[in-house]
Amino acid sequence: MTTSTAAAPSKASGAGPVLLGVRHHGPGSARAVRSALDAAEPRIVLIEGPPEADALVPLAEEADMRPPVALLAHVVDEPGRSAFWPFAEFSPEWVAIQWALARGVPVRFIDLPAAHSLALRAEDEDEDEVDGDGDAASEDPAAADSEAEVSVRVDPLRVLAETAGYDDAERWWEDVVEHRGGDVFEVLGEAMGALRETCGDGGYARDVPREAYMRLQVRAAQREFGGDVAVVCGAWHVPALRQKTTVAADRALLKGLPKAKVDMTWVPWTHRRLARASGYGAGIESPGWYGHLFSAPDRPVERWLTKVAGLLRAEDRIVSSAHVIEAVRLAETLAVMRGRPLAGLTETTDAVRAVLCEGSDVPLALIHDKLVVGDVLGEVPEASPAVPLQRDLTRQQRSLRLKPAAAEKELDLDLRGDTDAARSRLLHRLRLLGVAWGEPARSARGSTGTFRESWRLRWEPELSVRVAEAGVWGTTVLAAATAKAESDAISASALADVTALAERCLRAGLPDALPVVMRVLADRAALDADVGHLAGALPALVRALRYGDVRGTDTGALADVAAGLAERVFVGLPPACAALDADAADEMRGHVDAVHSAVALLEDAGVRERWRSVLRVLAERDGVAGVVRGRCARVLLDEGVLDEDDAARLMSLALSPGTAPVEAAAWIEGFVGGGSGGGLLLVHDERLLALVDAWLKGVPGDAFTDVLPLLRRTFSAYEPGVRRTLGELVRRGPSGSGASALAGGPSGFGEELDAERADAVLPVLRLLLGDPAGGHGESGNNLEGAVA
Repeated sequence: MTTSTAAAPSKASGAGPVLLGVRHHGPGSARAVRSALDAAEPRIVLIEGPPEADALVPLAEEADMRPPVALLAHVVDEPGRSAFWPFAEFSPEWVAIQWALARGVPVRFIDLPAAHSLALRAEDEDEDEVDGDGDAASEDPAAADSEAEVSVRVDPLRVLAETAGYDDAERWWEDVVEHRGGDVFEVLGEAMGALRETCGDGGYARDVPREAYMRLQVRAAQREFGGDVAVVCGAWHVPALRQKTTVAADRALLKGLPKAKVDMTWVPWTHRRLARASGYGAGIESPGWYGHLFSAPDRPVERWLTKVAGLLRAEDRIVSSAHVIEAVRLAETLAVMRGRPLAGLTETTDAVRAVLCEGSDVPLALIHDKLVVGDVLGEVPEASPAVPLQRDLTRQQRSLRLKPAAAEKELDLDLRGDTDAARSRLLHRLRLLGVAWGEPARSARGSTGTFRESWRLRWEPELSVRVAEAGVWGTTVLAAATAKAESDAISASALADVTALAERCLRAGLPDALPVVMRVLADRAALDADVGHLAGALPALVRALRYGDVRGTDTGALADVAAGLAERVFVGLPPACAALDADAADEMRGHVDAVHSAVALLEDAGVRERWRSVLRVLAERDGVAGVVRGRCARVLLDEGVLDEDDAARLMSLALSPGTAPVEAAAWIEGFVGGGSGGGLLLVHDERLLALVDAWLKGVPGDAFTDVLPLLRRTFSAYEPGVRRTLGELVRRGPSGSGASALAGGPSGFGEELDAERADAVLPVLRLLLGDPAGGHGESGNNLEGAVA
């Protein structure tokens, strides 16, 4: 349905139906519809919506049906082709359904069947996707501006607001409908008629067959119930339903429409997904505010500001009753000054900013997120139709006490407990199936042990579609995840994808899928000769071994594959690191880091020693890319294989005059860059800093331009305090006592500078710097500039 305005009970003389044109989600429209139905007392209520949902209407009066909810239609063979029709507590259609059910009055949906609308969408992939009302999102007037290049579309709400002298359509709607109440249907219906006389279909060509189908359904209801028929639809459609057409003409508009087999059910919805900011074409700006207006029995402004005060107090902000009273007075005063019938959201927001937030907009973001929009999640009864996979998921959610919620929730799991381990397996299985209910997160407590996991949970309505899609893999979460893992392993194109899948299978507890995954892994590993592929695959495989041990899984086959893969990496890595360009060298350094992290997790001392020998070969071999040699030297230093003298020797060789400046800069980046704590290493080891300083001072001016980007990238990764300390050390000179204090380095520095001893080394330094004349050259202060 289009974003429309509300229109008034419009009953043609004689036996015409009562036409209640509404805006889909508005408390004023909802109250007006209820009053109009009370006055008209129709024998049947017709509602804009898919007719396939007629059988689901009785579920709306179940005690455990709590809006916001939505009708979900999806193509049976392609669940991903789907559409939603949302209903909030304050939606006029929902109020009409509740009114009819309470009185035993039949309810029918009269929009174009979902079987046609979804088939039309599939037939023309260039059309925009069906929005939450079952219409093409491109046909929503709210999308007119962004899609003007496609066709000229009319936003009726905006046109009427501008005609009335408003620059804000939402504010106009509040003033005319939400705050005034009363019978506004007839006036707005006439306004819509005038618009359609001028604009025709307004650029919404797909409305033509929809409105033809609606007219046919209205005629059928009139034949059955006479003139006691009420129609609740978007006000944009009211003029079309009044239009005098023949049955034959309407049927001709529907002839030849494609059709698909669809299933329909109720699913939970959220206030956040009702918001226009979510991309919902018929969305509103403030679903939480509208829900408050509809549910508040009286004094809505006072009750709203009380809610705001409660939220701010929960955030440890000082808000007293006097603040609330003053905010109420200010909001009402602003409404009078602005000529509004009642204080609206704009006035209450301005009052909150001035009084409760002391002029700050920062708390307003929280208020908007938690109250103006809100995190309300609806519920549907168990009797609602659902695929078997959804029922199994619901059962597990209940047994594991993992209730879906619209608000983001942090969940810390201790895998040593049965319940938490089961929760972990469920969340990992759902992720494997593409149902991203939970996302792995860093623990708030900073724990990184293998016995703990942290998750961020948030249930979005679209996940119901993902569950329906995943239903093709099995009727239970376990069976579906197993089948999906096996299929993903067979179709995986990269070895790293298979090893990552093995890790996911262990975390998800899928023992039946592991044999297939391991067979594919062994086959791919045997055929893949690319060292980069092998190195990229090893870390996930080792993590799988580690996490498999935590979960008590038999990982013998994984251990054999991991050992063989590691040995192939060790053999192939040295030749693979030769003659690399800059990009390939950076990628290979990443592989070295990844393999080192993986080997560190293995409990095989022989494998670790073998890896260290490979690193030493790489660190000392000519022809290996500088960034790789530097990184290997740093790893060996951190591991204790090299001492500081060895590291200084390797650095001296790498920074010797015979090494090209760009290659030497790459070695420095590998040794002290990449977030490896290299800055602190230079701070605490002034010999290494002096070597870098001396090398950089000797870089010719023309070459310095080439190495500067590498140096900046290296030093920019350091913490600001580290960069500042290095700058001070370079400025003062590494032999000064102040430098020693700043560095916190080893003892051995005198209290004061010994100028005579310092001058004794100047001739040698000049020779090393290539400046026997005693000048500093163009690059004399280059290191200090690079650090800064």
